[in-house]
This record gives sequence, structure tokens and C-alpha cells, in this order.
Amino acid sequence: MITTAARYVSAVAMPTVSRVAVCGGTHGNELAGVYLVRERLKRRADGTEPVSVVTVMSNPRAVQLCVRYVETDLNRCFTLENLVDLSETSPYEMIRSQELNALLGPKGSAQAVDLLCDLHNTTANTGLCLITYSDCDWICLHICKHLSLVPLCRFGYFEGKYSAVLMADTLFLLAMEIGPQPHSVVRSVIFSAMQEGVQLMMDWICQFNSGGFSTTNPCRNLFAVCVFMNIDYPRDSETHVITAAVHPNLQDRDFCLLHPGDPMFLSFSGETLRYKGKEALYPFFINEGAYYEKGIALSLAFCSHIAVSFP
Repeated sequence: MITTAARYVSAVAMPTVSRVAVCGGTHGNELAGVYLVRERLKRRADGTEPVSVVTVMSNPRAVQLCVRYVETDLNRCFTLENLVDLSETSPYEMIRSQELNALLGPKGSAQAVDLLCDLHNTTANTGLCLITYSDCDWICLHICKHLSLVPLCRFGYFEGKYSAVLMADTLFLLAMEIGPQPHSVVRSVIFSAMQEGVQLMMDWICQFNSGGFSTTNPCRNLFAVCVFMNIDYPRDSETHVITAAVHPNLQDRDFCLLHPGDPMFLSFSGETLRYKGKEALYPFFINEGAYYEKGIALSLAFCSHIAVSFP
């Protein structure tokens, strides 16, 4: 006799991830994702792949110009308000977000892709950093656990409103950030790590769809960092010009604990400015080149262990 609980477990164990989108070039000068998408677009689907993959160059104009964006940051254009409130004078990226919404969504609908993987680079020393937007996103949590096979793979989650990975909005949302890599430059080791990460993601999806993972598997803990706050550079109170750089003792130490009193900035006059927080936190996206315009010198996060299981 099958109990009600058993029927429920059986029901939730059966979904497949059949429609996947891999997007690169959301920022046109983050070249590992750009070249990975170009390589994938060269391949011709032979009809035997068990997963339907849509490969998209998200911001082709920015890619052509090798700039982060043409008029505004595409990664901030995917709010529901922006997707419906457009005019002839709207910035190019807002118009492009509506095109992507039609291709991969519509956002929040049953027609949206099952999983969207958005590829990014950072100038910070993050390694392969996986980002999702909920600690209950069980498919992405299992993918993140599987990708821990990649050296220097880290995982973080935070709530977000704007990112292109929110396109699907109803199911599974994952971003890959990998660095360090200067913008407008591609490094072979960074490209290879991103390529391996995407392939491992696809391997897991294929195994899952074929029944290779059981809901009876025990929960496994995933080390994660959860965004707590963003820190700006010290600035002049009148001109708002930056007056200090990231301290050498902190530079390139993404995901290494920052303790109260540790050096954080070195002023241009030679003064060491120390972390004044009351608890040790994990810094990441340290001195990210694209975040100067956003007023972010680094993000601080706390550590969490998330149980990875099936619903």
C-alpha cells in the first residue's frame, strides 16, 4: 500500500529539467562567457541531446563594442516594470531585455525555460563562484554541490531583483561568476574553468532527468556565503572622490575571513583604515572593476551550511 506521503515524494521526484538557457555577454566585455557562447553557437544540434539548450548572446551590441553596456546595465533591466514600460526612447538594453523576455520567458509564465545559467566574469579573485537567489532552490543547490568538483569553486546566494537569471522566475536560476580576469581580456584558465562548470551542470541535469538521483539520498551540507552588506570606498565628503584603495593585505583575498581590526583600505596619504565591524565576515568581489560606478569596493557575507536535499 502506497501512503499519501509516498505518493507526494514520488510526484515531486519526477520533474525534468528539459529546457535550459545558457547566456553569455550580458556584459559585453566579460569575455569568457562571450567566447563560450560563440563556441556553443558553432555546434549544430543533432537531436540526440536529452536536454533542450538555448544558447544566447545576451547583449550583442555591447559584445561588438567590447563594453560592459551600451546605454545602461542589462543586468538591471529585468524588473517587471522595465519589461512592460518601454518607449521608442528607451535605452537599448531595456529593449533588449524585452526581446530576451520573449525568447526565454515570458517572465513568470509556464513557457519560461526551466533553468537559466548566466555567465559572468569578475576582476576579483573569486574562482568559480556560483550564485542563486534562494536557499530553497533545490535543483541549483544540487548543481552547486556537483560543481564543487571544480577547484576553487564557491557558492553564494542572495536575494536579487534585476539579474538576467531572474528571467525564468518560476523555476531554477543560476549565475556563474569567475575570476580574476580583466575586463576586455580572455584568459585560457578562466575560460576552461567556465567551460568545465557548464559541462558539469549539463552532466548533472542529464543524470537527474534519467533518474540517476534518488529522493532517498541523505541531505548534504553545502558551504555557502550569504550577502550581508556592501562596502564603498572611502570618499571625500565634499567631492565624493575616492580617497583610498583596497589595502594590499585584503586585495585578492576573496572568501578569506576578514576580522575586526584587519586592514581594509590604504588611503592615498598613507593611512591604514581598518575593518570596524563587530564580527568576522567573508569579503568577496573585492575591488571589482565594474563596481566603481556602483559605489561598491567589496561585499561582506556570513557563512552558512545549507542542507541539500529534494523537496
